[in-house]
Amino acid sequence: MTTEAPPRPARQRRTARNAQTNDYFELVERANAAGLMERRVGWYVGRTIALAAAFGIALALLLTLGHTWWQLAVAALFGVVFTQGAFLAHDGGHQQIFAHGRHNEWFSRIVGNLFVGLSIGWWNRKHNKHHGNPNVIGKDGDIATGALVFVPGEETGRTGFLGWVTRRQGWLFFPMLALFGPVLHANSVQTLATTPGIKHRAVESVLLAVRLIGFPALVLLTLGPALGLAFLVVQLAVFGVYMGATFAPNHKGMPLLPKDTSIDFLRRQVLTSRNISGGRFVEWAMGGLNYQVEHHVFPRMPSVNLRHVRPIVQAFCAERGIPYTETGLIESYGIIVRYLNRVGLGYADPMDCPIVAQYR
Repeated sequence: MTTEAPPRPARQRRTARNAQTNDYFELVERANAAGLMERRVGWYVGRTIALAAAFGIALALLLTLGHTWWQLAVAALFGVVFTQGAFLAHDGGHQQIFAHGRHNEWFSRIVGNLFVGLSIGWWNRKHNKHHGNPNVIGKDGDIATGALVFVPGEETGRTGFLGWVTRRQGWLFFPMLALFGPVLHANSVQTLATTPGIKHRAVESVLLAVRLIGFPALVLLTLGPALGLAFLVVQLAVFGVYMGATFAPNHKGMPLLPKDTSIDFLRRQVLTSRNISGGRFVEWAMGGLNYQVEHHVFPRMPSVNLRHVRPIVQAFCAERGIPYTETGLIESYGIIVRYLNRVGLGYADPMDCPIVAQYR
C-alpha cells in the first residue's frame, strides 16, 4: 500500500522553481564562457555560397541535359537543395546568423519564400509555438491531429479509410511524407491569404508567387508536359520526404506533456527532444538539427556551434539528473514507426513515462 506525498508548502515550491531557473542560467553562462553564443557570419556566408552553387549546378543540368529521363535525378537534386535552403532559412528565423534581428528576418524571408517556396510568416508563427511548448498537448501544433495522430486517445472515432490509415500510420508514415511538400506550400499560401498580422505580407506574396509559379513553369517549358510533370512530382516527393525525415526524429516518440504541466524551461526542452548521432554527414544532412536538445536549449546559437556545446549540455544534464536522449538515425525511425502504430491502435499512454509523471 502506498500513500500520496503531501503537497509541498508554497515557499518550498518557489525555492524549487528558483533552483531550476538558476540551472538554466548556469548552463547559459557555461556556453557563453566557451564563446559558443557568438555569431558565425563567415560560416553562414560560406554555407550560402555553397547552396547557391549547388542550385546553379542543378539549374544548369535542367537547362542543358535535354529531354531525358535522367532529368528525374536532377529533380531529386533540386529536392535536396531546396531542403538545405529550408535549413538555412530556419537558422535565420531563429536569429542565428546576424546580430541585427531585421537582417535575419529579411534573409530568412528571401531564402524561405523565393528559394524554398515556404512563407516565413507562416513558418515562424508555427515554429515559435513549437519551441515554446514542445510536445505539450494542445499547445504544440506539430503534434496536432491531422492525417496522422500523435496524441493517444485522439485516434478514437476514426472510421472508414481514415481509420484504416490511422491503424497503420506508422508503416504509412514515410510514404505519406511524399505528399508533405505540397502541403507545406499550400499552408504557406493559405496563411498569407487568410491570416491577419503577417509582416510584409505583400513582399512575401510576390516572392512566393515567383517561386511557386515560376519554377514549375520553367520546368514545364523546358521539358514538356509529361517529363516536366514527372520532374515536379519527384522534386516535391524528395523535398517532402527529406523535410519530414529530418524534423520527425527530433520529437516524435518522445514524452508528451499535459497542457497544464508545471515544468521549467530547461527540463521541458531536454525531456521532449532527441539528438541523432552519426557524425558530420548526419549533421550536414539534417542541417545541424540532429543536435535537437542543444538547439531547443539555445535556439539562437549558430547551428555550427551546437556540436561544441553538446558535451557541455550532456555533462550538465548528468549533474542535475536530467534524462538526455540520443539515438542513431535508423533507430529513431524505428521508434517513430512503433510509436505511431501504438497510437493508431490505441495502445500508447502519453503518461506512461515515469520521468514525465513527476511533473504532472
